[in-house]
Amino acid sequence: MCTGVRFNDSKGNMYFGRNLDWTEGYGQKVVITPREYKYTSAFLGEMTPSHGAIIGMAIIVENTPLYFDCANEAGLAIAGLNFPGYAHYEETAVDGKTNVAAYEFPLWVTMNFSTVDEVEKALENAAIVAKPINEQFPVSELHFIIGDSKRSIVVEYTEKGMEIFKNDVDILTNQPGYGWHQENLRNYMNLSPKRPHEVKWEKETLVPFGSGSMMRGIPGDYYSTSRFVRVAYLNTHYPIKNTEADNVLRLFHTLTGVAMIEGAAHMDEASFEKTIYTGGYSTASKTYYYNTYENPAVMHVSLKDHNLDSLELIEI
Repeated sequence: MCTGVRFNDSKGNMYFGRNLDWTEGYGQKVVITPREYKYTSAFLGEMTPSHGAIIGMAIIVENTPLYFDCANEAGLAIAGLNFPGYAHYEETAVDGKTNVAAYEFPLWVTMNFSTVDEVEKALENAAIVAKPINEQFPVSELHFIIGDSKRSIVVEYTEKGMEIFKNDVDILTNQPGYGWHQENLRNYMNLSPKRPHEVKWEKETLVPFGSGSMMRGIPGDYYSTSRFVRVAYLNTHYPIKNTEADNVLRLFHTLTGVAMIEGAAHMDEASFEKTIYTGGYSTASKTYYYNTYENPAVMHVSLKDHNLDSLELIEI
């Protein structure tokens, strides 16, 4: 399962990140798609990045970066989160539509657009097709959070077709659909970071043990519906920060609040789910930050430290 989050600093720069939760990694690494890289789309022919280089966490298959999450130099970011049982892509290309293979959707978004507004308009006439890159890698059932410095949306392709949701809490987890999660937040309107005042019950004066009592009722388990509520609360109430360092701390502390620890939740009888990596992008410094379950130290890769006019993918 997974969790994604987006927020701005005091100057309006976006920070966008995610947890990838599973039983084991895929051999993923930070990959930069440079400005001159030529990519041949499954349905759309050859294209190059139109809005600068792209950076994110990916595996490379047949010289194609399969991004779990990524962002471009213009400040548009996307992450794909597990959505099994709900995602339902087109079986074949749809006549009259812009057809995008499911595996290339994050790359297509960041190669061709610079803002959420542009993406939203393009998706009005787009279809996601259940075409795998090869037989070794089946189609992943995902939904997507897409963000820029102004806002974010959630994109879900279901049996109803393309659905786009305005994402006012700037977060996403897994199934069920975003509309259900959005409605479910109404069950937690009582939550608050405030410290309660003392109260009188008859002659007895009651005072709180300490801070946090008005968070009682926030779900603490790893279920996707619970993580949605928890990360929405954390992201909403985290104070706005000024510096790069403080905002990177915000990103990782927020996602740590919904990170999964090995041993707590079985995927099957032999394995547990855990947070394989946490990764995120700063539009302020054009830097990708990440850590892993085995190494919690935050590492970083800055676009400015690499040849962004290369013709070849850059693997970190």
